Amino acid sequence: MRYTYKTSGVCATQIQFDINDNIITNISFTGGCNGNLKALSKVLDGWTAQQIEEKLKGNLCGFRSTSCADQLAIAVRKASEAASQAS
Repeated sequence: MRYTYKTSGVCATQIQFDINDNIITNISFTGGCNGNLKALSKVLDGWTAQQIEEKLKGNLCGFRSTSCADQLAIAVRKASEAASQAS
C-alpha cells in the first residue's frame, strides 16, 4: 500500500512510501534537505515500521520540536496502524 503523510514543522512538506507486511520501501520526501533525505531513504529501505520508529522517533532538527526523521517515524507508525486496521 502506498502511504502519503503531510508533515508538520519541518522543511519537507510530504513523505511517501510503500508499506507491505509492515516493511517500508520506496521512501521519498518532497522538499527538505535533498541529499540527506535521499541517503536516509536508501538506508531505511526494507526496514520495518518498528525499526524506523525506534531509531528515529524524537530526533530533532536545530531548535525545532521535530525533524524530517521524526516525522518519518510518526508517518510509519500511522501507516502501520492503518494497514493493520485495513486487514
